[in-house]
Amino acid sequence: MMGAVVSFSTMAVAGRAVYEELDVYQLMFYRSAIGLILVVTYAACTPGGFQKFQTRRIKLHIIRNSSHLVGQFGWFFALGLIPLAQLFALEFTTPLWVAALAPLLLGERLTKMRLAAVSLGFVGVLVVLRPGLEAVSLGSIVMLIGSVGFAGAMMATKRLSTTEQPVTILFYMALLQTPVGLMLAMNELHWPSPVTGFWLILVAILGFTAHYCFVRAVSLADAIVVAPLDFIRLPLIAVVGVLLYGEPLELWVFVGGGLVLLGNYSNLMAERRKA
Repeated sequence: MMGAVVSFSTMAVAGRAVYEELDVYQLMFYRSAIGLILVVTYAACTPGGFQKFQTRRIKLHIIRNSSHLVGQFGWFFALGLIPLAQLFALEFTTPLWVAALAPLLLGERLTKMRLAAVSLGFVGVLVVLRPGLEAVSLGSIVMLIGSVGFAGAMMATKRLSTTEQPVTILFYMALLQTPVGLMLAMNELHWPSPVTGFWLILVAILGFTAHYCFVRAVSLADAIVVAPLDFIRLPLIAVVGVLLYGEPLELWVFVGGGLVLLGNYSNLMAERRKA
């Protein structure tokens, strides 16, 4: 899980470096294309080879990656507009959106604990954004929409994981998103400079390692153990923002982020007791 934490945090730094030359659409295209090469190479070098890519659930893969594309766009778009700590605090609302949407999309029960956790997370978002006291930025709005996209992808992944291997899910993510990224980036697409190319490759590698480490962590330990380690990302990225970009340490971001994380953790505790 610490591998995932470091990967996600470093990917934010690499993504900002890419923005010095490329826009969000080019970044998404190159990330998916390089990621596709990485997944195919990984499969070719491991037992089972390309048989890992066989699936009978292509429709669900398409649904998952359509939703994930929204989340990925929101994350990368907001990355260049809002402080890193605020970005990660809003991203952590994803599990709360899952708790809110699962009864509608998966037929799961909306328990009192889930409702309380979602409400607590919503209060946390209001504390982070402070609408009425400060202007809510476009980056924050897009990141919240992205969090809903990530939630949809997470629910689809939950269904896919019953039959698909992690590498299979990563393969179809890259395979389906690469042509979409190409179409979006077509007008401005150009070959990046060597320095930007390095950061792009790093973004793709870190995206692969982050998802792989997270899936492995959940398979090796209970979510109630894994989740608190993921929450370390918030203070870690806040320090990175201060040291590399001179971003202020805002108390309200930490208070609101803490409420979001508390909502997530309360929901996990309730799910564990129910299990």
